[in-house]
Amino acid sequence: MTRIRNYFLTGFIVTAPLAITAYLAWSFIGWVDSWVKPYIPARYNPDNYLPFAVPGFGLIVAIVLITLVGFLTANFIGRSIVRYGEYLLDRMPLVRSIYRGLKQIFETILSNQAETFNKVAMIEYPRRGAWSIVFVSSEKQNQVTRMLDPKQKDSIAVFLPSTPNPTTGFLMYVPREDVIELSLSVEEAAKLVISAGLVVPDENQKRLAEMAASAKRRKGAEPAETVTPKDAA
Repeated sequence: MTRIRNYFLTGFIVTAPLAITAYLAWSFIGWVDSWVKPYIPARYNPDNYLPFAVPGFGLIVAIVLITLVGFLTANFIGRSIVRYGEYLLDRMPLVRSIYRGLKQIFETILSNQAETFNKVAMIEYPRRGAWSIVFVSSEKQNQVTRMLDPKQKDSIAVFLPSTPNPTTGFLMYVPREDVIELSLSVEEAAKLVISAGLVVPDENQKRLAEMAASAKRRKGAEPAETVTPKDAA
């Protein structure tokens, strides 16, 4: 029975991620198809000619349309239409705030020059002696950091993700000296947060413990040599 149980758990570990991934992908395709297919003319919809529905056709049409919109927007006429459309949206009190916020978020995420979440670090939060994984959002100076300058010099923005949903969390401005950078990749840190600390390589476990101990000694009364991420690696 023990061997059968181990076989079952091994098979479950292999098949469960595949099944969940396939389910999410299929659900996304069906969701896009349900939005796009009703607007496709009947003569161009293969579902009207075939005895079965073609999954993903609406997704393909959506990708082609989005690419076409991007192509048209890149020229002078397209930019003029977009500017006129944004001008109309700016005259709508509630809609303009939502549109500006969403546009800025998408431009920041999809921009090739964005430096969002390119570093992983630790900060002492929510109390002394407790440490949390954070993503460095921005190290550039802005109005917030300048206002904090008299009290906290050289502050940076960090994002503290929540477990198990890292898309929610807290934005905080903390002194740079209180941020301990890690050599973890963003993907490894995201897995660590989502799994509540269960999914982390053994070598990173030891390095994190050494960094936390070093930071704790640095905060204490007795000075100690700081272990940097490079030394810990």
